[in-house]
Amino acid sequence: MHYVDAPTLGTPVASFSRPRVYAWLVFALTFGLLLSDYMSRQVLNAVFPLLKAEWGLSDTQLGSLSGVVALLVGLLTFPLSVLADRWGRVRSILLMAALWSLATLACGIATGYGEMFAARFFVGLGEAAYGSVGVALIISIFPAHLRSTLTGSFMAGGAFGSVAGMALGGVLATRLGWRWAFVAMAIFGAALLVLYALTVTERRLRAHSAVALPSRHARPGLRVSLRQLFGGLFASTSVICAYVGSGLQLFIMAAVIAWMPSFLNRYYAMAPDKAGVGAAAFVLIGALGMVVCGIVTDRLCRRMPTRKMAMAIGYCTITAILLGLAFQLPPGRGQLLVAALGMFFAAGTSGPAGAMVANLTPTPIHASAFATLTFANNLLGLAPGPLLTGVLADRMGLLGAFRLVPLLGLLAAAAFWIGRRHYGNDLACMQAAERVDAA
Repeated sequence: MHYVDAPTLGTPVASFSRPRVYAWLVFALTFGLLLSDYMSRQVLNAVFPLLKAEWGLSDTQLGSLSGVVALLVGLLTFPLSVLADRWGRVRSILLMAALWSLATLACGIATGYGEMFAARFFVGLGEAAYGSVGVALIISIFPAHLRSTLTGSFMAGGAFGSVAGMALGGVLATRLGWRWAFVAMAIFGAALLVLYALTVTERRLRAHSAVALPSRHARPGLRVSLRQLFGGLFASTSVICAYVGSGLQLFIMAAVIAWMPSFLNRYYAMAPDKAGVGAAAFVLIGALGMVVCGIVTDRLCRRMPTRKMAMAIGYCTITAILLGLAFQLPPGRGQLLVAALGMFFAAGTSGPAGAMVANLTPTPIHASAFATLTFANNLLGLAPGPLLTGVLADRMGLLGAFRLVPLLGLLAAAAFWIGRRHYGNDLACMQAAERVDAA
């Protein structure tokens, strides 16, 4: 695939030829491993009651088994992504998938809390950087005009994998015992790992690369100083605004998903099992929105990349309006319908934000750039969202908290609006620097 200078901003936009079959095969396998990642992570939640009954664990111990994975992902995403940029993304992915699959198998044969905690530690270690490295690998072999679609679709795999892991894990644990739930996830991950190793290599990726790299960047082992690395990650106002806007918007998604079961239980008198199923439906709606919003963004911004900021602003504003309206309505079908529409757009910025980060950072450090985006998403959104919503709920009730949460969408829109003012110039400067570097 060859790139030509676009008539606007000198942006190297693809000639809009279709990606090759191999590129889609790599996407499917990488997406499959992301499903395995989240299925292995979330299957534990489905067997909480069984572990509690068999081992007599406290809720604190159960929570630690889940929390240790999230903790390691938060702490290690960035440094491990930097290492992946240096060591090679394919080799890094294979090592990560092997580690979390073996660790998931170890969960299935654990004989007590200590062994289970150690196994979950290695699950988190293996999964820590997969999301950022995986998406960086994918966008390297697709045309630039598909970046919003690819990023949104890939990130939605986390939601699909979470739901699949809990649902399938619950069925297997009920019918075969909780150990088989972990074993099945390990087998699924190992099978995909073998397929990936046979199909995806650094050499084949370079042959299908959609980005022309200088010869010194054409192979793994790139050495970048810390000053150059951080200079590339925070090179412009607009990329910083993309990090911040994405994180603030995901605060809404995280808060609503975490507290929706409790909301349905308290205000709709649903039993816990039905409330959980209802909340899972909202998760799937949000995941579907990530995919659709990414596709729509690429369609509308195909020849005008600067529109991506405007699309992100639109998704934030629509979310704030719809969810703000939903939680003002009385309980009933109307409220749930409007809330579902709001959730459809709640994570719609994932695709545009990922595309902007890819466009505004040097190609050789894309895994590190997506790790930075992941860190911002966790620091500003995914981590504080459930916690601060709970604090507000203690003071004004869950409904009162839900009425305030959508306001974060307006703050996210403001961040993207500031970035929009600089995006055109920043994008032109980045592409000019890459052309000079490639010369």
